[in-house]
Amino acid sequence: MPRMTARSRHEEHRAATPLELFFDLCFVVAVAQAGARLVHSLAEGHVGHGIAGYLAVFFAIWWAWMNFTWFASAYDSDDPLYRVVTLVQIAGVLILAAGVPRAFDNGDFGVCIVGYIVMRLALTSQWLRAARSASGPGERRMALRYAAGLVVCQLGWVGLLFVPHSARSWVFVVLAAAELSVPVIAERTTQTSWHPHHIAERYGLFTLIVLGETVSAATVAVQQALDEHDALGDLLPLAGGGLLIVFAAWWIYFAVPIAGHLTSNRQAFVWGYGHSVLLGSAAAIGAGMEVAVEQRVGKAHISTAAASAAVTVPTAVFMLTVWALHARHFKRTTPQQLTLPVSALAILACTFAGERAVLVAGLAAAATVAVGTALSRRTPESPARA
Repeated sequence: MPRMTARSRHEEHRAATPLELFFDLCFVVAVAQAGARLVHSLAEGHVGHGIAGYLAVFFAIWWAWMNFTWFASAYDSDDPLYRVVTLVQIAGVLILAAGVPRAFDNGDFGVCIVGYIVMRLALTSQWLRAARSASGPGERRMALRYAAGLVVCQLGWVGLLFVPHSARSWVFVVLAAAELSVPVIAERTTQTSWHPHHIAERYGLFTLIVLGETVSAATVAVQQALDEHDALGDLLPLAGGGLLIVFAAWWIYFAVPIAGHLTSNRQAFVWGYGHSVLLGSAAAIGAGMEVAVEQRVGKAHISTAAASAAVTVPTAVFMLTVWALHARHFKRTTPQQLTLPVSALAILACTFAGERAVLVAGLAAAATVAVGTALSRRTPESPARA
């Protein structure tokens, strides 16, 4: 078996590989499935069930992506064995995606867990290979801790299938916390050599994919509404506002180069884990747009304010999360620091703007970009543009 040595954290020109991009694209299927189920639940007025199901399913999707991404940043050898094992992981991702509807609607995670088993078998073999090729005892112990953590957590997920349905939500939370603790425990004495610029690029690319799925979902919803109801006049403001929100989300996320901030595991873990909220809210914007379209043409059994909230709430959460993870580290003045939090509040207030709520929220998001750009020009030493 060829050796799998750790890559250097200071390697120049480290970029995402075609295999990593292929891996990301396969997650589009899972994200689309989660978004579609969220739309159905919200449109029927099942808000509590919809949000709970979405959070659980999106965590499963995001964590699977996280496991692969951080390993690849440190140990991507790009040899034939590594490629084959990664393709096996992709097969697991597609099984996970196939199980999303059952998990969302009925709390039946059986198919999703099968997908995780496939992914975990492949990833555990990668960690064991890294342990075998380790340069020292510290690195070897770290890799073995990761392998053991993956196996123990996966056994817990299999055990979830035998827990009474009424208790599964609490067991899910415990298992999710155990998953999040594995990297912290595994790297408490020896760190993996993840690459800051590579990690920042990988997260940025996945954010782009999620935003792209948001645009796609909203476009399909508008198209179907036009085909079935010919409501162009009603849908144009929705479409315009949704586009402004997505454009602003892209601008704000990529306004600052975050790689320089990722200088330690503590900063990287907070930043990386925080993306579960950021990415989840970005995907939920697209689902909210679909709900707003369905409500406008009379297919959703909810009020105008509720349909508007399906867009404004995740947009506000996205703004606040970007500020917390990215922007606040680069703001130099109080007005700069307040731009995104105030914008989030303003977008929430747009919920009550009636049938033009999404359009007004889009204008508020665009204004946020304009204000951020103007403030950055007044403070040349600040790289923040939103």
